[in-house]
Amino acid sequence: MRASNRAPPIEIFPVQFDLLIQFITQEWLLVLALAATLTMLFLHEKRKAGPAVSCQQAINMVNSEEGVFLDIRDGAEFKKSHIVDAVHVPLTKLAGRVGELEKYQEKPVIVVCKLGQSAGSATKTLRGLGFTRAHKMSGGMMEWQAQKLPVVSE
Repeated sequence: MRASNRAPPIEIFPVQFDLLIQFITQEWLLVLALAATLTMLFLHEKRKAGPAVSCQQAINMVNSEEGVFLDIRDGAEFKKSHIVDAVHVPLTKLAGRVGELEKYQEKPVIVVCKLGQSAGSATKTLRGLGFTRAHKMSGGMMEWQAQKLPVVSE
């Protein structure tokens, strides 16, 4: 019989998993505090950003209630591609140019950015200025384009 030169397999995962279980059982209060902190952080960020709508929900709101898409990206990104009939007001100029949106104060205003992250602060600003129907679009233009929805460029 020939002896094998291979070493026995090392089982790292079961040992590490056992350590994790041991840590959780011994430090359950610490784990509970971490879970509570993460939950509060998530809820705070969600509330701060305002309500979010999907691309399809945004289209339905704009079409059925004569709303508007508000694109807050910089000028170069807007010119490259944007939603048809979107109003362009860069985020940095939003507070000074909010008068341009007065006719939409009682209608849906769908705030669009590149990834859906910057739109949260713009939506909060608009809501503070009386635009009670302002919503951010989840995923921003990246999601819009991923769904192959129509865009125009200048």
